[in-house]
Amino acid sequence: MLCVQLGLAASVGLIGEVGTEGAAWLRLFWAGVFFLVLVRPRPSAFSREALRAGVALGVVTAGVTLLFMAAVARLPLGTASALEFLGPLGVAVTRSRGVARAWALVAAGGVLCLTQPWTGSADPVGVAFALAAAVCWAAYILLTQKVGDAVSGIAGLSISMPVAATVATIVAGPSVVGRLTPELLVAGIGLAILLPIVPFTLELLALRRLTTGSFGTLMALEPGFALIIGFVALHQAPGPIAVLGVCLVVAAGIGAERSGARMLGHVHDGEADPIGAVDRGGDQAATRASPGPDAARRLGSVSTTAHIDSSTATTVDR
Repeated sequence: MLCVQLGLAASVGLIGEVGTEGAAWLRLFWAGVFFLVLVRPRPSAFSREALRAGVALGVVTAGVTLLFMAAVARLPLGTASALEFLGPLGVAVTRSRGVARAWALVAAGGVLCLTQPWTGSADPVGVAFALAAAVCWAAYILLTQKVGDAVSGIAGLSISMPVAATVATIVAGPSVVGRLTPELLVAGIGLAILLPIVPFTLELLALRRLTTGSFGTLMALEPGFALIIGFVALHQAPGPIAVLGVCLVVAAGIGAERSGARMLGHVHDGEADPIGAVDRGGDQAATRASPGPDAARRLGSVSTTAHIDSSTATTVDR
């Protein structure tokens, strides 16, 4: 989440140079190149189901990245992230049970405090972009877990990220290429590492160890990160109600973390997942032996989540 918000804050500075779509495209383009070169995926090594899930993950990754950047151009970073968080919050509410669901509702109260819809001051177009990113981030979380469980290591991202780069190129490429300079291309490499490469990889690993319900609620911390980074890096000062909202989402994240590990018995490549033994009390409905993530978040996922992934988040860019 820290990498996501730092990457978003840094991306805001590129909007004046290449526009919102261009800032998102630069990151996705280099991330796609990175995974192709580093992992060198072979389609024959993936099952048909894993390939379909990887392609779908790439599409929603591009969606959350492009949509969230459009939202950030119109809304404060904290507000946009809080709205995007409704995606993982929805996953948390639908996948959690009992006390875990109560924490998701606490997080929802925090989001209301952060967005303060009763003031009517938020740009409606920006809100629409953020909500669309929230939908993509929810799909990103579910697909990231599916892909992460289906293939070993980060191989799933070697499919999804090039697909995301291709989708972003189709959407934004024609309007961006003529505005690129060598300096912008180099900056894009650094931003791609910060977001989505690092956070999306971490989200994928996290979703192998957490239930989707717990992961979605833990992403409640993202608006808090966004508020702090927005204040420090972009000089967007929050009011007292927004600070209360941060406290609520942080409390929800801590509460969800206490019972969020996936159950022992999750199988990957024929071996039991040793991390799954951390907590047998996780959400049983979300612990199917199905494939895993950030990414999210959202690489992230970006989840948002992650996003973005989610979310996110998440990812936007996630």
